[in-house]
Amino acid sequence: MKVFEGLKFSRKTSIIHFLDPRTKFLVSCVIFLISLIFSELIILSILFVAQIPLILLAKIQREWSHSIRGGAFLIIIILSTNLIFGYISNNFQLTSRLLIHSIAMAFRFIIITSSFSIFFLTTSPDNLSLALEQSHIPYEFCFAFTTAVRFVPVLANEAQTIIDAQRSRGLEVEKGNFLKRVRKYIPLLIPLIVNAIRRSLELAEAMESRAFGAKKQRTNIYSLKIKKADSIIIISSLIIIFLAIYSKFNLQIPIIQIPLLPP
Repeated sequence: MKVFEGLKFSRKTSIIHFLDPRTKFLVSCVIFLISLIFSELIILSILFVAQIPLILLAKIQREWSHSIRGGAFLIIIILSTNLIFGYISNNFQLTSRLLIHSIAMAFRFIIITSSFSIFFLTTSPDNLSLALEQSHIPYEFCFAFTTAVRFVPVLANEAQTIIDAQRSRGLEVEKGNFLKRVRKYIPLLIPLIVNAIRRSLELAEAMESRAFGAKKQRTNIYSLKIKKADSIIIISSLIIIFLAIYSKFNLQIPIIQIPLLPP
């Protein structure tokens, strides 16, 4: 459940936390797009290293590492799937290009997970909802999205509590074959679903008691403003994505070769 810690806002004082949520979302989208445009391991490595200063400035090293470790299972699946299918389609021959491509695909997932983990760790749900509203998105969608962001870590903590409680009663989740493990998750899912339904009913009653949706024109006590630092980062991000697209079609990216393997 540690992967969901990357979606939980970490209240700290840093330069990254004070940036406008729209600016941070643009940076995350730029990183996401560049990771999709390029499949070369060199570019993806540079993109990963470029995120490290953001993590250090935001002081979220521990939470970020938990989200990456939580996604280790998916990283292994992506790496092994690319290796297996590439090995089969390449006449059962392991080449340097195939191995580098498989590593790059796994690295791409790490970069995407890391970029949006930084965004959610440094952006409070209140500011996120306010940014969506000021972007002229209907409040109902803003409320639904921010509520989901709030409750995903809560449900993850509840799931971990249920797992610990069932383990104390002798339930061994990790043992047995795949089908036995699936059956063992039923005692975990049922109380989790019941708790989620109970929580949703409480939320619906709280919304009704506050006359949710009674007035179409909403007002906010605070408003977000694009500061000078935000403007510089937005312009720099747009320039970077433009240079990335230009490099993709006009420059030759060097390919890494692994010794002792055919190219």
